[in-house]
Amino acid sequence: MLKPGAICHDQEPLFFDQYSNTDMLNQFLYNKKVKMTPDILGRITSAINNQHLRCIIDSQYSVHDKTLLVHSEKNSINLDRYIQAGFIGVYWWAHAAIACDWFRYAQHDDALKINFDAIDKDFLIYNRAWTGTREYRLKFAELVVNNHLQMHSVMRFNSDSEGNNYQTFTPVNSAFKIQRTDLENHFDPCLVDATASADYNNNDYQHTAIEVVLETLFDDTRLHLTEKSLRPIACGRPFILAAAPGSLAYLRSYGFKTFNGYIDETYDTVQDPLERLMFIVNEMKKISQLSLDQKRQLWQNLYAIADYNKKLFFDQSWQQNIFNEFKTNAKSAMAISEHTKTGKYWRAFYDAWKESPEKFNHVEVHGLIDSMYHAEEIEQLLGQQSRLLKSI
Repeated sequence: MLKPGAICHDQEPLFFDQYSNTDMLNQFLYNKKVKMTPDILGRITSAINNQHLRCIIDSQYSVHDKTLLVHSEKNSINLDRYIQAGFIGVYWWAHAAIACDWFRYAQHDDALKINFDAIDKDFLIYNRAWTGTREYRLKFAELVVNNHLQMHSVMRFNSDSEGNNYQTFTPVNSAFKIQRTDLENHFDPCLVDATASADYNNNDYQHTAIEVVLETLFDDTRLHLTEKSLRPIACGRPFILAAAPGSLAYLRSYGFKTFNGYIDETYDTVQDPLERLMFIVNEMKKISQLSLDQKRQLWQNLYAIADYNKKLFFDQSWQQNIFNEFKTNAKSAMAISEHTKTGKYWRAFYDAWKESPEKFNHVEVHGLIDSMYHAEEIEQLLGQQSRLLKSI
């Protein structure tokens, strides 16, 4: 009860509205096998309305007013909404830490050695799911076919994604609505599951020159790069990044080099998602039309940069910096939480418990009930904190 709570939401993009009051109430009722009287249900509903995600963690009645929210995105309106709801953001690039583990063998894999003679396709493209935030991938597949780039690519495609068939699918962004109904005729089916991004296929990399990374977020303002963006880096390959605008700059802020001068990376600054997607496809088309000698010269330049990136990725100091950044941000958030606590949630529970202790027999967090018998001590601590803040 004396420590702030923390919620780790660090692998997926934040989505404030995903957790509706009804969703959280149903989860609470499922997890807490108690008989729901109208009084108990009313108190639970009130807590959910006031606390959002905080209501489902054991420290919801901590003396700290704010809850730490560990996340992995920047430039986020969703994060702003969480902050307004009483959370403190703790940013860290969780996917970088994950990628350091998942792709660790790439540092030693002889099958990833560069052999330009083995390359017979220009592009490697992984395109499994195309619903939700990934709906742009369906339009990308159509643009690939329209520009005959499937002939220059290792790419697969599924006609169905999460219960939707592409021929009848209606994207949220109407700009991504496609016209073709024959996409499955141009690609082999994608048979991998969602865990595929936790690995790499060295055979794919042996026979392709450039990976086109289709990130989780594209039609978005947030910067949220996953292990997908780090896979070609770990494998020493050049890449084109289909992601939200500013994503290449985000990579460069961590010390990586990108490929401007050899690949036109103006696409990273294009705000309109369809224009950005078309820019990427047009750049792919330019590369595909080069002569073999021109391609080999391009590869020489791209792979020199890719080699630098791979060495940086596997440098122990770079990897440690990812964790140091998290520790710094977590300590800062802890300090904010410590200096803004008033005990309002704990006190509200204490007042209700003091009035009718028998009504709270359903509470499973024994530390919370135990704290009711130490109310005077907790109030003294909160009083000391208040006096300290006034003196600063």
